[in-house]
Amino acid sequence: MFYSHQLLLTGFFVLYSLTIDAQQPEITQVRSAKQAYEQAGSHIRKKQYSNAITLLQKAVQEDPHFASAYQQLGDIYRLTEAYTEAKASYESVLKIDPNFNSLTFYGLAISNFYSGNYAEALPWFTKYAQSPKLTDKSKLQIEKYIQDCRYGMNAVRKPVPFDPINLGASINTPNQEYFPSITADNEQIIFTRRTKNNEDFYESEKTSEGWKPATSLSSNINTESYNEGAQCISPDGVYLFFTACNRPDGQGSCDIYLSKKNGKDWSVTYNPGSPLNTESWESQPALNADGKRLYFVSNRKGGYGGNDIWCAELKPDGEWSEPKNLGPNINTPYDEHSPYIHPDNKTLYFSSEGWPGLGKQDIFMSVQEDSGQWKQPTNLGYPINTAKEQSGFMVSTDGNTAYYSSDIKGGYGGMDIYSFKLNDAFKPKKVTYVKGSITDFDTQKALSAQVTIVDLKTGKPAFEDDEDNNGKFLATLPQDSKYALTIFKKGYMVYSENLALETQNDRAPFILDVKLKPIKVQEEATLKNIFFDTDKYSLLPESKSDLAILIRFLNENATVSIEINGHTDNVGTDKINLLLSENRAKEVYNYLISNKINSSRLSYKGYGKSSPIADNLTETGRQLNRRTAFIIKSIN
Repeated sequence: MFYSHQLLLTGFFVLYSLTIDAQQPEITQVRSAKQAYEQAGSHIRKKQYSNAITLLQKAVQEDPHFASAYQQLGDIYRLTEAYTEAKASYESVLKIDPNFNSLTFYGLAISNFYSGNYAEALPWFTKYAQSPKLTDKSKLQIEKYIQDCRYGMNAVRKPVPFDPINLGASINTPNQEYFPSITADNEQIIFTRRTKNNEDFYESEKTSEGWKPATSLSSNINTESYNEGAQCISPDGVYLFFTACNRPDGQGSCDIYLSKKNGKDWSVTYNPGSPLNTESWESQPALNADGKRLYFVSNRKGGYGGNDIWCAELKPDGEWSEPKNLGPNINTPYDEHSPYIHPDNKTLYFSSEGWPGLGKQDIFMSVQEDSGQWKQPTNLGYPINTAKEQSGFMVSTDGNTAYYSSDIKGGYGGMDIYSFKLNDAFKPKKVTYVKGSITDFDTQKALSAQVTIVDLKTGKPAFEDDEDNNGKFLATLPQDSKYALTIFKKGYMVYSENLALETQNDRAPFILDVKLKPIKVQEEATLKNIFFDTDKYSLLPESKSDLAILIRFLNENATVSIEINGHTDNVGTDKINLLLSENRAKEVYNYLISNKINSSRLSYKGYGKSSPIADNLTETGRQLNRRTAFIIKSIN
């Protein structure tokens, strides 16, 4: 339902009708064979392929020289993806009559190609390409197959490291499982399962012993009447974007919907409408790390082929912008599927039928340059990609583990979900995550608060969560920068943390247990993102995020008066340190006044090295002692 295979299937039926037209003069003289052949044709028109196969097998048994029956048998086997049987049928045609029909060459080529026999498929594609009545469109299609054969032959000779691990019986069943979505901490998975031709979401949590048995996600999302699938989950596990088809509130055959987690359940689903959804087909959403960019697949007008990958931006008013096509470095005249944007916000993985590959859908990787342009995609190689379908690909936040759906041998049946260690060549940029809980210092009860993370290099927000977050937050952050994290809740002291990710060599996450202290006299808070040059007291631009949260604190707690404190380490003389700390505190004081905070609510004081919070024997300790803080002096 969530892949658009209509054009592919149409191609099969067109080919079938051409084959029948070409074969009419080649009918058998054996009456029983002719009768079985004609009865098979009736079943084919009704798409009753199993019955047709039985009758065609009878036809060739009655007349072993019945080339038309063998050809038709090969076409049905190929249509139903029984390529080994299709190949044998086409070879029987050629034994009877090597020049029976040029479509026999095509059928034999396709059957070998989708069996992974690229060297055997190539000469048959080449032979079919010489057919005199091929349309220009058919010539382009055959030329692509020829290129894919050459690519496949080379890829098989140079395999990449690959050791897939089935996620096990808690996730996979004899039904079809696909489109895995995993939270940034790798502790929750949501995936699509098709049971009795109905697609729904299932979820599981990871424990020290592995994945728990998957259960249906929510009755607010899953329905008995419609299909739901092809989803993505935000890194913090709070928002689910997914595809639903043919719903009464839909704008096209399939639309993108969203739901928000409320406690242990999910909200009633919401259709964001135009311009995200149109009367065309929209599916397979992928949300970026900060939740402000949504990639998806659509066959809407203005694309390069059947299904293209598009991207929409979340505007300040909460609406989505007019989607933009990702362009010819991603999209082809054929179909692209299942985009996944890694939390590094630069690396895109997707499936494509258009770029040189090994079969139906290969997985590719592309990196966005600073200019915004996408680099030409790289095929992840064999045996990650095979002649079969590969889709629903995603990579863990740390970049080490990939998850995808495949029907490789050894599974539980149909499409199963697998994981494997990702080759270094295909890893995204280093990313880690910050995961925290927020509670009241006195009562230990969970608090919902505004969490903001600012990239100190750009001054732009990397993460914002100002909704009811049940005292939990999780943000993914590229490790090539440093960040200021602030937490604000009216009536409580400000929380500030500096995240110097660019100095980390590993991808270890930050786990924060934040206990917000209620405002009271003599309560102190340290602002860890107030910066000065060495031995100077002019505020650096990187200080703006903490200064902004301090201004908000004072504006929303209008009865509070504070003293701004400056502190230094023990390097240098007492006199110099005292003067430096006072000047730095005064600089913050002046900044607040310039931003319309009444001076009657403010004072400042330098403490020099007299109030250390760590030892001064190490650089880490000295760094902690060089700080700016504020104390509540009065509450009127």
